[in-house]
Amino acid sequence: MTILNRSWWRRIAGLAAGVPLAAAGAVPAAVFAVPERAAAAAPPGLREFELRRGPGRAAPIRALDGRLHRSGADALLGSSGGKRLRGGCGKAAGVPAQSLVHCFDRADSTTGEWVPQGVTTVSDARAAERLAGGSRPLLVSWHGGGRVKVTFVDPDRGTYRHVLLVHPTMKGKKPSFTDIDIHAGGIAWYGDKLYVADTRNGLREFDTRLIFDLGQSKAGSTRSSGRVGLHGGKYHGHGYRYVMPQTGSWRFARGGWTGGKCRGSGALRMSWVAVDRTTWRHVLIAGEWCRPKGRSGRVVTWPVQALNGTRPVRADWAAPLPYDRIQGAVRTNGQWWFTQGLGRKRGRLFMARRDWWGWAGVTHRTISYGPEDLSCYRGRHRIWTVAEYAHKRALWSFPADSCR
Repeated sequence: MTILNRSWWRRIAGLAAGVPLAAAGAVPAAVFAVPERAAAAAPPGLREFELRRGPGRAAPIRALDGRLHRSGADALLGSSGGKRLRGGCGKAAGVPAQSLVHCFDRADSTTGEWVPQGVTTVSDARAAERLAGGSRPLLVSWHGGGRVKVTFVDPDRGTYRHVLLVHPTMKGKKPSFTDIDIHAGGIAWYGDKLYVADTRNGLREFDTRLIFDLGQSKAGSTRSSGRVGLHGGKYHGHGYRYVMPQTGSWRFARGGWTGGKCRGSGALRMSWVAVDRTTWRHVLIAGEWCRPKGRSGRVVTWPVQALNGTRPVRADWAAPLPYDRIQGAVRTNGQWWFTQGLGRKRGRLFMARRDWWGWAGVTHRTISYGPEDLSCYRGRHRIWTVAEYAHKRALWSFPADSCR
């Protein structure tokens, strides 16, 4: 864990909280671009974003539960043999001053086979910001070669564990599971449910109480990295000890995103997700990554507790995004934060508020290379993200007064 210089973040935290420039300290003109207001556009129609529950996976999950050792987030974090976090990656990743930085081990920091994308924390999941066993994990999603995994990071112990996400199915009359081939550009943890962005269709749903430990299962194997599911009477997860089966999904009622350029209408391109617990009704936030010189991307919210049921869930708010190439966003107490990817250049962090006329008080700052999804850790007043590029990779956070 590394904490970098504090001066700049003190200024920016004050600005985000609405502190006047004189109180926050002088900010060099080169640091910020502050347009009076981002260009306003007509708000999207909410009917386009209605979600309906997809087919359940109860039968194969019940059968797997009878054959494999069930674990969960608490047990996984408390088990031995996890990988160790290290330090020293912040500079290469271009992480800004006063950032709290966690680094993966050398293999995970340099691999091009897996790319980190989504970030969520126990602060999204629990009001008390800790699990029953006392742990306070951060979660990171990765995509790679038609597979997806989620990393459970325990910052208190300085360790982390990878968990392979799988799709439960039947292989003849026997339960099995297959890989999940999605981008997993954002994740949101609320209660026990983990929601993973499915770019074309909506959301994949997982239960953090339902994780199978292949290493502790008589029918499980951690030996073969080339196999997944049931083979020769043994269950494999590409060599990983833990697998987490998909328990459900939420799909756009009017059909999913069909690819190509952003159109500004129709189903959302589900690029990233987040949770806002600072509103009277907690919401799931999702938005689009769109190329420059095209239609504006959109950001949408749904009442997240409605996703516990089976009825269709309607969006309760939507707006055009203020900028293109948005890789992640989160809202806390009315303050919005956006990451913008700029290819191999360092990315940007935008801050803004939304009013009746559009995006107001927009400021921006250069941050790490490849900044991705965002998550507010309320009790620490910090917002977490991950820098995605190999050799420039870091899990890091910055202070934000409005994140509380």
